[in-house]
Amino acid sequence: MENILTLNNLTKRFGPITAVKDLSFTIKKGNVYGILGPNGSGKSTTLGIVLNVVNKTSGDFTWFDGNTSTHDALKKVGAIIERPNFYPYMTAAQNLKLVCQIKGVAPDKIEEKLEVVGLLDRKDSKFRTFSLGMKQRLAIASALLNDPEILILDEPTNGLDPQGIHQIRQIIKKIAAQGTTILLASHLLDEVEKVCSHVVIIRKGIKLYSGPVDEMNASYGFFELKSNQNSALKEWLSKQARFKSFKEEEDKLIAFLAEELDEESLNKQLFNDGIILTHLVKRKESLEEQFLQLTNNLN
Repeated sequence: MENILTLNNLTKRFGPITAVKDLSFTIKKGNVYGILGPNGSGKSTTLGIVLNVVNKTSGDFTWFDGNTSTHDALKKVGAIIERPNFYPYMTAAQNLKLVCQIKGVAPDKIEEKLEVVGLLDRKDSKFRTFSLGMKQRLAIASALLNDPEILILDEPTNGLDPQGIHQIRQIIKKIAAQGTTILLASHLLDEVEKVCSHVVIIRKGIKLYSGPVDEMNASYGFFELKSNQNSALKEWLSKQARFKSFKEEEDKLIAFLAEELDEESLNKQLFNDGIILTHLVKRKESLEEQFLQLTNNLN
C-alpha cells in the first residue's frame, strides 16, 4: 500500500520543553488515522511540523514517495489546523471562490464540495449567519477544493454540540469512503473509535501505541483479584512476564495480561505458590481502559 506520510524520530523542543519526542509512524493511502492523546500531548505540534508551519528540532518526515518536496507535496494536501477564517459579509460560495483564487485551483468544484458537506442549499447565505458546526463544515469544503490526497483535521469536532459532532463524523466517513486518506488529531477516544481505522496514541510527545484500532481492541483482558495476602500477591505479579502491568483499585488488584491465561490456571499457580485468592474475575478490556492504562502509565 502506497505511503502518504512517513515520520522518522521527529522531535520538537520549545526551550526546555520537549513537545514531540522521537515520533515515528507511517500513514498509508486509503485509511483514516487518528492521532489520539490528552490536551498538550503534542498532536497539534506534530501536524504543524508536517504542514511546514512549525520548524522541527530534529528527525525527519517525508511525503509520498520521499522524493517530493514539502512545498510540492502540500499542493496535494487539504488541512484545517485552526478555527475557520472566512469573511463574515461574504456568502459561502463567495468565500470558497476566494479560496480557489488563493490556491490557484478552478472554481468549478465549489458546488460539488458544498454538496459533500451538506451546505449546497446554503451556498448563497452569508458566513456570519452560519452556526459553529456549519462554519466547520464550510472549512472542510474549503480544504477539499484541490481534491487532496490526504485531508488533515485538528480537533474537527471541538466546541460542537452533539448534532454538529455527528454531522462532522458522518462527513469524515463519506470523504474516506471516496478514497481520500484522512489524518485527524483528537483528544476524544470516542471519535477515534467511531471514525478511524488506525490510531497513533501519544502523551507528552511520546508514542505509546501505533496500529489498527481493531488490533488494539484485541487485548488479552485483565483479572480482578483479591487476597488476604495482598503484599505477596503484588510481589508475585511484579515477577510475572505474562502480566504487562497491574494497579490497585479500592480493595482489588487489576492485573493486565500480556498473553492468554485462563482463571483456573492462574488460581492453581497462585495456590501452588502459597497465595489464596478470595476473589477472581477475568474481564475484557475496553478500548477506553486500554487508552487510560497507556496514558496513565507515563508519569
